[in-house]
Amino acid sequence: MASRAPAAVRQYGAAVRALLLFTVVLGLAYPLLMTGVSQVVFHDQANGSMTAHGSSLLGQSFTDADGNPLKQWFQPRPSAGSYDPLASGASNLGPNAEDQVKAVDERRAAVAEFDGVAPADVAPDALTASGSGLDPHISPEYARQQVNRVADARGLSVDEVRKLVDEHTQGRILGFLGEDRVNVLELNIALDQL
Repeated sequence: MASRAPAAVRQYGAAVRALLLFTVVLGLAYPLLMTGVSQVVFHDQANGSMTAHGSSLLGQSFTDADGNPLKQWFQPRPSAGSYDPLASGASNLGPNAEDQVKAVDERRAAVAEFDGVAPADVAPDALTASGSGLDPHISPEYARQQVNRVADARGLSVDEVRKLVDEHTQGRILGFLGEDRVNVLELNIALDQL
């Protein structure tokens, strides 16, 4: 019986040392290393990219006090959570769900009238919310669809606004991930600086 006690004590000692080692390595060193790497490689994303106008990482509305879209701004994708980061998430409605079909039809008519295009020409991302409901990007097609409206509302030339959209179109991530996209907040900030 006496010979078992030192073995148990050694096992407990080894367990405590392993606990301390893994606490230091995984609880302190690794998080600090990842924080340092993110600050160097992904500085804006790590710090939230907040500006006086909002975050370029979160979708937001450009509406009046009653929630009506403003013609002088590029509009984002619809949001299932009303652009509230605390209520982010998709509607979980399938493409054939009656509520989803009705919402898409209503959005198609409203966006077509707002942007002055035929209902058949409305970009798909103007009709459906993103998975999070907070996607800050729209497709270049949806941005170009809005050019005439924005130019007219601001008294700018269509070519000038179209050029701004082209300058703010971002390619695929790493050249092959995702699709081309336009950050709505960054585009609207640049538009306001013209």
